[in-house]
Amino acid sequence: MAKWQTKEQLTQLLCELVKIPSITGSLAEKQLPDYLTRQLQTLPYFQEHPEHLRTSPTDDGRHLVTALVKKAGKRDTVILVSHFDVVGVEDYGAWETHAFDPVELTSYFHAHQHELPADVQRDLRDGNWLFGRGTMDMKCGLALHLSLIEQACNGEFDGNLLLVTVPDEEVNSVGMRAAVPALLELSREFGLEYRTVLNSEPVFPRFPGDPSNYLYTGSIGKVLPGFLCYGKETHVGEPFAGLNGNYMASQLTCELELNTSFCEIVEGESTPPPTNLMQKGLKKEYSVQIPHRAVTLFNLFLLEKKMEDVVQPLLDAAQYAAERMVQTWTHQAEKFAGLSPFQPKPFSIQVMSYETLHDYALRTYGEEKLQALHASVLANRNDKDDRDLTIELVDQLAILCKELAPMIILFFAPPFYPAISSRHDPLIQRTVSELEAYALAKHKVKLVKQNYFGGISDLSYAGLQYPASSMQPLIRNMPLWNQGYSIPLQEMEDLKVPVLNLGPIGRDAHQWSERLDVDYAFDTLKAMLTHCIHTLFHNEKPSGHS
Repeated sequence: MAKWQTKEQLTQLLCELVKIPSITGSLAEKQLPDYLTRQLQTLPYFQEHPEHLRTSPTDDGRHLVTALVKKAGKRDTVILVSHFDVVGVEDYGAWETHAFDPVELTSYFHAHQHELPADVQRDLRDGNWLFGRGTMDMKCGLALHLSLIEQACNGEFDGNLLLVTVPDEEVNSVGMRAAVPALLELSREFGLEYRTVLNSEPVFPRFPGDPSNYLYTGSIGKVLPGFLCYGKETHVGEPFAGLNGNYMASQLTCELELNTSFCEIVEGESTPPPTNLMQKGLKKEYSVQIPHRAVTLFNLFLLEKKMEDVVQPLLDAAQYAAERMVQTWTHQAEKFAGLSPFQPKPFSIQVMSYETLHDYALRTYGEEKLQALHASVLANRNDKDDRDLTIELVDQLAILCKELAPMIILFFAPPFYPAISSRHDPLIQRTVSELEAYALAKHKVKLVKQNYFGGISDLSYAGLQYPASSMQPLIRNMPLWNQGYSIPLQEMEDLKVPVLNLGPIGRDAHQWSERLDVDYAFDTLKAMLTHCIHTLFHNEKPSGHS
């Protein structure tokens, strides 16, 4: 008897998944894999082949789940990838206690429509929408993948399906980074040839009110460049005797925030401009000494740029900002000199990469000193996350080399998502073309191909578009690399599987009004995903393509 095939069955499954409050880093996130394995163990296939259903540990005590349905004599395999963690629910306010109960929350919103924004009222009026944290991002995708696995268990597909569902996509992608070596091991153990990694992240609008229904052949890349600003300490009564780190950071933020010269355009698709994610002074207590050390951290999206093409423009922007700081400081100092007997002293601000600072420290203070400094910071991590720990490593190195101040140091913090695109892959090209035709003819749905999924996804780790060696400019400027954070670059280079994302329609990811179009998800999309997998298996394999 079918378990996850009807709209009603899938809606119930989705509600059960959402009721597990698997916020990234929570106890529930650690418990959800047990629920999934128990559910999959009810399928006769996994009772007969228990070795095909596994949980694999990450390096921090969480687990990912893999479930392989193998067709006798077949090697071709489609990987179904999803994540089961969700973001927090503080934004729900008074409704927070109902955020993980889709039926109750949706009923409440129906009863209180007049209190909701106009677009939410419109959806409640015109469609079958289910509200709640994770309904669209992305437990719907996981529910649909479980449905596909059940179909595969019943012999639906002419090839193998491999479910891979992971924790921690929303923060550092610990789960997917651990999944890459696990996928290579599974391919060796069971003789699998991976055809495609199919994700079902929801459609993300490119602009407010975007009506398009996208099919993605890649996923956007992302780096987190930071600038540590080290000025010169002084008493607030003598501000021109020093240089305020907060002032330096603010000027850098003004230079980089929404700077469209950092936008990258590929075939008409543009990355959003950089935006600030963190800016703060590093003085730990109040005093009348100016905060002479500060940091500013940015989100920067990538498409086809190599890391070597990322570092220099960031240094150039910092250099330009530094020159403007000096000019402004000098102008104000000269004006102040007209108010009191004061002679401004000329100065400059050095701009350098973390790699350059590290090399200087190594030459000046020796390897033993640097290793001790590094070890001390890591040993006293406490509750610092990867961003704060990275900042602390750069800050301590800058303090050691304070004779170089005033200075601005460029570095990178985790996480890093490589951009990936399979738009030139013949199998993906043919599959997309057939899907577009099928969706229009059978469901009156116009799918619009987009080269890059803009919401950031675990597809980034399915392969590398450039050799692993091209990542050196990132690695050398990321203090936490191999010190608690890394990416399996060589394994990703070995894996290198084409990617595709076909997902549900939802609204307002990461907001209290997050909701899912149930009819589209569990009727139309379910049929399209089934057709997609048939197409991937039946399309002739391109020559030389594994």
